Amino acid sequence: MQPLFLYNTLTRKKEEFKAIKPPLVGLYVCGPTVYSDVHLGNCRTFISFDMIYRYLIHIGYKVRYVRNITDAGHLEGDRDEGDDKFAKKAKLEQVEPMEIVQKYTVGFHDVMQAFNNMPPSIEPTATGHICEQIEMIKEIIEKGFAYVVDGTVYFDVEKYNKDFSYGQLTNRKLEELLEGTRELSGQDEKHGRLDFALWIKAKPETLMRWPSPWGWGFPGWHIECSAMSSKYLGDVFDIHGGGMDLQATHHTNEIAQSQACNHKAPVNYWMHTNMLTVNGVRMSKSAGNGFLPGELFTGDHPLLEKGYSPMGVRFFMMQTHYHSTLDFSNEALQASEKGFERLMEAHNTLLTLTAASTSTEDIKALQQKCYDAMNDDFNTPVLVAHLFDTVRIINSANDGKLSLTQADIDLLKTIYQNFVFDVMGLKKEKENSKTTAVLDKVVNLVLDIRNKAKVEKNFPLSDEIRNKLTDAGVQIKDTKEGSSWKI
Repeated sequence: MQPLFLYNTLTRKKEEFKAIKPPLVGLYVCGPTVYSDVHLGNCRTFISFDMIYRYLIHIGYKVRYVRNITDAGHLEGDRDEGDDKFAKKAKLEQVEPMEIVQKYTVGFHDVMQAFNNMPPSIEPTATGHICEQIEMIKEIIEKGFAYVVDGTVYFDVEKYNKDFSYGQLTNRKLEELLEGTRELSGQDEKHGRLDFALWIKAKPETLMRWPSPWGWGFPGWHIECSAMSSKYLGDVFDIHGGGMDLQATHHTNEIAQSQACNHKAPVNYWMHTNMLTVNGVRMSKSAGNGFLPGELFTGDHPLLEKGYSPMGVRFFMMQTHYHSTLDFSNEALQASEKGFERLMEAHNTLLTLTAASTSTEDIKALQQKCYDAMNDDFNTPVLVAHLFDTVRIINSANDGKLSLTQADIDLLKTIYQNFVFDVMGLKKEKENSKTTAVLDKVVNLVLDIRNKAKVEKNFPLSDEIRNKLTDAGVQIKDTKEGSSWKI
């Protein structure tokens, strides 16, 4: 197994990956909060970790991939303030909260399927693990790192920080974090400004509530991931991932909860995907530049010139490193679609190549470059560059400009299967068979008219037909055997 290096947010450097119990790898990714449609920023995270999941499997690991569903206990503010988002949505639509959960969970799965994401090994829900969360909270209280105030349980950050480093994930000291937090009001029941809720007392109107040793209530946002990750992956596991926006609060609190229980760091490698921007501006609802996956596919948004295919968007995301900012623009998406089409067309050509007796290319070296790119912190942009080298080689071989043996052709097919389809998760998109059949007949009819014009030496008409077909996106290739075309 070749060495794999990945960037660890916790240590802020690139490290060689070593599984705790090889070949088993424990991978946990914070999943969606299902009270609304999944947004594109979430999709980038899930697509990135789908690629990581796929590559770990490809190089020989057995991966237990856990991606949770948050379906309870999520207030509007990170400071344990505001209404419960599920209950608020349920009241607005006059349905049960779990109807909201079901609706948006199904929608999330539909989007993941459209992007060709593999399902995780386990997809636990917060509501399905209330008992585990209560038991973990009880243990944190027993260890002295939490306190109860009128039915609500708070984590004591300053007490925890005396034994451990609360700001280790963001490389900030407690004093810095306190400076950026407002003072407690006289009515605030917390002991410290950074303290956060593990269990929240239910109000009389609260719809989602469960019994606990502290009374009826619901879990805080952060405790669910600590409880579910430890249940399915153990007290210490290999990789924990999510969006960069979760780093400062959610993941910082996860570490604190788990370390308070077990007195050891819960995760060896923390990985975070970066933000999305649109034309250089951070994507957000308030900026008016946020769009949902469905809008991206249909083009039904003021900022979109057209709809973009799921595979074109997935390929677009692979052209930027997961740890870098990804900027959406119509120009970039359209260029990506053309690149994806070139990649797929080259594969079609590869399947028809005729082998030569000798070779002029080192395909094994090209294959190793693909592995080197992925082993360097899953560097998909470099991988894509190498894959376009395969496109050049395939097209040049088809044009007779270089020669490939059957072993070369077979290895190129393996590169496509391993890296394009298996690791990057791309697939050929289905065309409407009836439309394709009609298009074939129409273009071939026009080419027959053009060929007749050439025979009659009516070259102005022949050139005009060729130019207009080119403008329409139909590329014509004239050979001694006749004319061929492709979109």
